[in-house]
Amino acid sequence: MKKYSAVLMGMFLAGAASALPPAEFVKKAGASDLYEITSSKLVMNSTNPKLKSFANMMVTDHTKSTADVKAAAMKSGLKPMPPKLDAKQASDVAALKKASGAARDSLYINQQKAAHQEALALHKDNAANSTAPALKAVSATVVPVVEHHISQLSSM
Repeated sequence: MKKYSAVLMGMFLAGAASALPPAEFVKKAGASDLYEITSSKLVMNSTNPKLKSFANMMVTDHTKSTADVKAAAMKSGLKPMPPKLDAKQASDVAALKKASGAARDSLYINQQKAAHQEALALHKDNAANSTAPALKAVSATVVPVVEHHISQLSSM
């Protein structure tokens, strides 16, 4: 876990000097939201009411952030493509599909913790450094939502 945290911090610090180009940010934010929505739908039949409630919140919140980022991208003159999972996200979804019961719930929570740290770093960097004002503003509104999700995950 320490190694993973160090890698994430390194990724965040490396990107702190300048944000991703707007089109790359939109691609990564879309993939992140798609992963959150897809993975959360896979645990909707959990017997853990707290986890089900969290998964429902993920679908709602990440559907909204996808729409908000898309609108900001279009306002910025970009034509966003439909989001696609990256290789790691696709692998994580496949692992969730293979798991069941409490093991799947635990895997989901662990995946969510890591994914939300990545999303937080992505949006914080973009909110601070984006060259596209509309995307910068959207990231600034997404950061507290992601922080709330991380807070919720810490109690699971």
